[in-house]
Amino acid sequence: MNHNRKFFSLSVLVLSLCTALTACGSDFEEGAALDQATTDQVDASTEALTVGNAPMATLTYSQSAADIVNPERGYYVGYNLLSPASAAAVRTSGHSLAIAIVRLDTYRDKALDSAFLTQLNTGFAAARANGIKVVLRFAYNASFATDASKTRILGHIAQLAPVLKANADVIAVMQAGFIGAWGEWHTSTNGLDNNTDRAAILNALLAALPANRSVQVRTPMFKGNIYGSTAVASTEAFSGSARARIGHHNDCFLASSSDMGTYAAPITTWKSYTAADTTFVPMGGETCAVSTQSACAPALADMTSNHWSYLNQAYLGAVINGWQTAGCGTEIKNRLGYRFAMQRVAHNSSVRPGGVLDVEIAIKNYGFAAPFNARPVYVVLTGGGKRQVAQLTAADVRRFAPATVTTLTTKLRIPAGTVAGTYSLSLWMPDAAASLQNDPRYAIRLANDNAWDAVTGENILSKNVVVSASAPGPVSTSTTFAVVP
Repeated sequence: MNHNRKFFSLSVLVLSLCTALTACGSDFEEGAALDQATTDQVDASTEALTVGNAPMATLTYSQSAADIVNPERGYYVGYNLLSPASAAAVRTSGHSLAIAIVRLDTYRDKALDSAFLTQLNTGFAAARANGIKVVLRFAYNASFATDASKTRILGHIAQLAPVLKANADVIAVMQAGFIGAWGEWHTSTNGLDNNTDRAAILNALLAALPANRSVQVRTPMFKGNIYGSTAVASTEAFSGSARARIGHHNDCFLASSSDMGTYAAPITTWKSYTAADTTFVPMGGETCAVSTQSACAPALADMTSNHWSYLNQAYLGAVINGWQTAGCGTEIKNRLGYRFAMQRVAHNSSVRPGGVLDVEIAIKNYGFAAPFNARPVYVVLTGGGKRQVAQLTAADVRRFAPATVTTLTTKLRIPAGTVAGTYSLSLWMPDAAASLQNDPRYAIRLANDNAWDAVTGENILSKNVVVSASAPGPVSTSTTFAVVP
């Protein structure tokens, strides 16, 4: 089958329909591009669009300026997992993300006890109840004090594995931790500052976590020296390989040209590596000093090139407050991580019971990064006393690239017994974990005014899907609301 010819036919058809509809305007021609998976889906069913379905009605949208609290992104604050009452303050302060640095000082020379593990589980349960996720790190000190031996660390990781797996739903990402000062993988009093020991501990962490969670290391050299300094490519991204699961945290961001040693010489080489690697692995951290690098222009450029998803709200205050004073604070806050906004939604103006509804949804990512954890994408049809859900299996939010318009194109079978009337069509991007899927606090909210349903966690695309027996197009006896293959 000629993919280019078929996609061209679809584009010409939709453009010709838009010419006849004043709602389409010139917005349709904005640079929206289909990814390959979506292109294949369109190609496989183009004929169905050409056999007499109702014309496309098109709605256009603009980005909201609202401050939106979305999962797994933005500024974070601290949360003590061993003091679960503090979880509520994270969400009420307007944050979805908290860093949880768990101190293991008293366990440097012994195994973790059951009371401690129970405390951790309780802390994770409080995070879940309060609609937050954590950036998790374990450390044996908060300065240059003693860490633990390699044998002890590996033993602790083995003990923690069941806890990590049971609570992975509220772990956004884990930082490697354990080794050295602050768990930042340097100044180890047990001599663990070498690639062999670091690799053993990193591999143990990757094995302890579910395969759908990543581990961040403190400098790009740590990853590069163990797994090679070639950045993760699109073909390897999200494959579950060790390289595809190792991200970066920079805890002296913008402090100097090398970020206080975060980047070794040659600095430009390691910065280029990180910029490419973070296209597909998580990036976050904190600032630590005011410098020429921390001014608005270089800060925005670095966050853009290195795909920053989160930053410490509390540290360093002088840097964060400086952005606000200089006028870029709001932009940084809004753009950390992903920021999705609908630009256009098109669907058939009417559809018969048993017919096929053609839908296009154009979404632009205004953020610095794409989401780094997978989540499903659903379209929801609501009306006639029913809420019906169909998954867009080709859609992967981790590939909704920054500064890019992603167009989701699908065909939806309307059940044969659907009652005539006007229905709403919504986009639902909940958490992938069954434990969180029906909690709207963990669903992605689009940056469009008057689209969010805080009860269901859905984004309303259109309130004017007309189901009518007089609509054109072929019908099926199917009773299931589903994507047409």
